[in-house]
Amino acid sequence: MTAELYALAATVLIHLVAVFWSQRSLEADIGKDGNLGTRENLDAQLSERTKRLRRALSNHTENIGLFIIAVVLVQFTGSNGWLTGLCAWIYVIARALYLPAYAFAWVPWRSAIFALGLLATLVMVLAAVF
Repeated sequence: MTAELYALAATVLIHLVAVFWSQRSLEADIGKDGNLGTRENLDAQLSERTKRLRRALSNHTENIGLFIIAVVLVQFTGSNGWLTGLCAWIYVIARALYLPAYAFAWVPWRSAIFALGLLATLVMVLAAVF
């Protein structure tokens, strides 16, 4: 298995951490019954950290697709190498750091971490195209 595919597998684990951390925080705010309910009109009941964790999860969900596409392009074009492997792991590290950066409001580091992961993904796509 290539470095990019290992990084993709690691990204799945990060995604699961994001889901469980967000859900655990949600349940701490609204209780088990609330978590099992419709979850309508939640904002007033949620802590700021839970709101941030939910946004971080949403951001991760939005961005994981770009990384999957980059990995698929690199694999199908056979353009994987040290650069794309490095970029894949930079993405993984950036996403792993992004969750606590968002949860604990590390401003402006959260934005810098996001940009680093996005740039690494873009480099992978460009490596596959050119």
